[in-house]
Amino acid sequence: MSSSDRRQLLAGLAGLAGLAACGFTPAYGPAGGASDILGTIAVAEPSNRNGYLLVRRLEERLGRASGPMQLDYEYRIDEQDFGTTSAGFTTRYRLVGTITYELKEASGRLITRGTVEEFVGFSATGSIVSTPAARADAEVRLATILADRMVEELIFAADLLPPA
Repeated sequence: MSSSDRRQLLAGLAGLAGLAACGFTPAYGPAGGASDILGTIAVAEPSNRNGYLLVRRLEERLGRASGPMQLDYEYRIDEQDFGTTSAGFTTRYRLVGTITYELKEASGRLITRGTVEEFVGFSATGSIVSTPAARADAEVRLATILADRMVEELIFAADLLPPA
């Protein structure tokens, strides 16, 4: 083992020791916040395709549950022209998704609330078939990104959850 390999090994071990000393706990570890929310949050039923895409991803990450907590949300998508030609034709669109959510106990007591916002883009230079397909793909990507951000925020808020 060369001296540079030993230095890298020692630096890695020192970093792990530093993480252990600061109280670091992996989110998906036995005592992590993610274990407290998996399979315990019922997500409100979707009212449209975009809501379905969001709920599908949330249930992939959190598990399908009927309670004891309820996650309600409001999902809004705004479409913006992003790229145009000199003749004024739009070549690219941006979808900006905003979700405002509330996590409540079965009794109705608010545990946490928040807002997440992200955007994705898609090209409008294709055919009459490819442009709607690109938009549909962008909606799937947006719902996935927003759901993942919501799950991150719920993991961060896990210490606010009622004791199991």
